[in-house]
Amino acid sequence: MSQSASVWLVLVLALAAANLPFLNERLFGLVPLRSAHKLLAVRLAELVVLFFLVGGVGLLFERRVGQIAPQGWEFYAVSGALFLVLAFPGFTWRYLIKHHRS
Repeated sequence: MSQSASVWLVLVLALAAANLPFLNERLFGLVPLRSAHKLLAVRLAELVVLFFLVGGVGLLFERRVGQIAPQGWEFYAVSGALFLVLAFPGFTWRYLIKHHRS
């Protein structure tokens, strides 16, 4: 896989992972919960775990291409902010759009 393709794959994976907690009522999309609705705190915890999982995939791709570049706190702050921006469509759909339940 080319370097460009791996970058796009990580971005698409980040978009999917950032929206996953808001688009379903299961833990990580797999484990059913006892309550009918997930709390916002659970969704945010999922978001943090998925951020680190996507970061790990990016790290694996970087290791495969060559030497891993050292990163400072600025890199993690910007990538965390980007992950939150990518989560905005799912957050909007879950909390800001009025859903008519029948």
